[in-house]
Amino acid sequence: MSSGKKLKTEKSTSGGIEKGSGGGGGGGKRGSKKDTSEKPHKKSGGSASSSTGKPEKSRSVKAGLTFPVGRLHRHLKEGQFAKRVGVGAPVYLAAVLEYLTAEILELAGNASRDNKKIRIIPRHIMLAIRNDEELNKLLRDVHISYGGVIPQINNSLLAPKDKEEIEEQKASQAF
Repeated sequence: MSSGKKLKTEKSTSGGIEKGSGGGGGGGKRGSKKDTSEKPHKKSGGSASSSTGKPEKSRSVKAGLTFPVGRLHRHLKEGQFAKRVGVGAPVYLAAVLEYLTAEILELAGNASRDNKKIRIIPRHIMLAIRNDEELNKLLRDVHISYGGVIPQINNSLLAPKDKEEIEEQKASQAF
């Protein structure tokens, strides 16, 4: 265990010496190997600065999105949905998911305001989805836990309003 720590310290100190002396000084293969690995390595993520000194922008920032493009790209590749994943696919997917989320949250916020509540609960999300024709069509097979059911009273259970309707019901029931 201590030898591993020793090797790390030796590498780090010898790397500094070799770098300052131009790679010579008894290193041989080890020194030349160090020189090739010391080239600046550009990372795809993080806040590493490029050669211009400006911090790199993430793909989400470049696309003007809140959803993480890099994470979606990683999940698309790891999920093996296809052999290859283009660079535009995760951006498009992030944009679609962000739009759908914003739409549902806006409608759920309206539903919570209608119920005189400040906080959005699953019931408000369910009401928002079921009252919107397109979202209901998209999510018709989705069950939202603690969402409840849509309030609906069958017309036959309601009391008739006119005398004509009463007569029509009596006539239809007589047959």
